Amino acid sequence: MTTGGTGALVRRLDGSTRATLLELLFDVVFVAALAQTSKLLADQESWTRSPAVLLMLTAIWWTWSVTTTTTTEFYDPQQRPIQAILMIAMVGSVGMAASLPMITTGQSTAFAVAYVGTHVVRGIVLVGTLYRQQHRSAMVRATRFLFWFLVSGVLWIVGALVDSARWWIWIIAIAIDLLSAAARYPTPRLGRVPLDQYDRTTPHLGERYQQFVILALGDIILVPTLELSRSEFDRLRITALLCAFAIMLLLWQIYVYRAGELLETAAKSVPGRSARIAPYTHLVLLVGVLVTAASFDLVVDRPAGTTPVRWLTLIIGGPLVFVLGRALFAYLLSGRVPWRRMAAPLLPLLLLPWAGGWPPVLVTAIVALALAVHVLAPRSGGRETRRGLGPRRPAG
Repeated sequence: MTTGGTGALVRRLDGSTRATLLELLFDVVFVAALAQTSKLLADQESWTRSPAVLLMLTAIWWTWSVTTTTTTEFYDPQQRPIQAILMIAMVGSVGMAASLPMITTGQSTAFAVAYVGTHVVRGIVLVGTLYRQQHRSAMVRATRFLFWFLVSGVLWIVGALVDSARWWIWIIAIAIDLLSAAARYPTPRLGRVPLDQYDRTTPHLGERYQQFVILALGDIILVPTLELSRSEFDRLRITALLCAFAIMLLLWQIYVYRAGELLETAAKSVPGRSARIAPYTHLVLLVGVLVTAASFDLVVDRPAGTTPVRWLTLIIGGPLVFVLGRALFAYLLSGRVPWRRMAAPLLPLLLLPWAGGWPPVLVTAIVALALAVHVLAPRSGGRETRRGLGPRRPAG
C-alpha cells in the first residue's frame, strides 16, 4: 500500500488491511457524537421526541458506515484525498453532534448541512480524483453514491427549512439513503453497483466494524460516570455504576466472541453479503448501546425509588435490542442462531408487571444477571455458531 499521495486511489487487494491511525481518530470522533445522542435520549421526559433522537442516531451511523464501507474499504486510506474525506467527515460529525440539543427546539439547519455536506463533498472529491486518474469503473461507482446523496440531500435541506412536516420529510430522506444502498444504488444510465465490487471486501472491514462497536460500548460506562461525577457518591449510585460496567463487559463478550468474529470470517467466505448486511444489523446493535447508555444515565442519577415505565423500557430494552441485533446478524450470514441461549435475555420481560415498583438499580442488576446467563450458558451442540459459518461440532 502506498504511503504518499500520488499513487492509485483504489486499494490494492494485496495491500495492508490494518486500520490507519487516522481511521481510529475518525472512530473516536463519531463515538463522541453517539455519546451526545445517548445523553439527549436520557434527557427526554417522554417518548414524544425519542423517535427523532433515533433518526439522528441513524444519520450519524450512516455517515460513519458509508464512509467506511464505500470509501476507506475500497480506496487506499493513506492517500491524501481519502484522508481529506475522513477529516471532512469528522468535521461533519462534530457539526451534527453540536447541533443535536437544538434539534428538538427547531434549530435543525446545522444538522442537515453537516450531514448533507459530508456526503456530497465526499462524492465530489472521489469523482474528481478518479476522473483525473482516468479510473472509469471506480468513478462510475462513486458517481452512483453522489447521485443518491444529492437526491436525499434535497429533502434533508427542505426538511430543515420547514417546521410542520420536518420529521416526515427527514424520515423519507433517511429511507432513501438506506433503501438506495440496499438496492445497490440504481442510477439512471449507470445502473447498479456490480456485485463483484462488494466481493472486494477484505478483513479490514470486519476490523473496522469491531473497533467502532467496541468504542461505542464505552459509552455505557462513560455516560453514567459523568453523571456520577456530578452527583453525591453513595452505595446505590456506585452499585448502579458497577452494573453498567458489568453489562458493558457482557455485551462486549457477546459481540467480540460471536458476531464480531462472524463478520471477520464472512469477509473472506461471503464478502459481498457481509458488506451489504453489516450496516443495517450494526445499526440495531448501536441502538441497543445508545438505549443502554441512556438508561444508566438515569439510574445513576436516581437509583432508588420506583422505576417509571419509560425507564423500564430503556433498562431492559437496550441490552435486549443489542442481543437481538447480534442474533439477526449471525442468522443473516450463517442461518444459525443458538436459540436456547437466546431465551436468557428475554427473562427480564417476565418481570415487567412487577418491576415498576422496584428500585431502578435492582432492575439493572437483574438485566446484568440475565446477560451473564446468556454468555455463560452451555453451548447446545450443533446450534452454536463457531468461528466461521458452519455449526460447531459436538465434542467427542
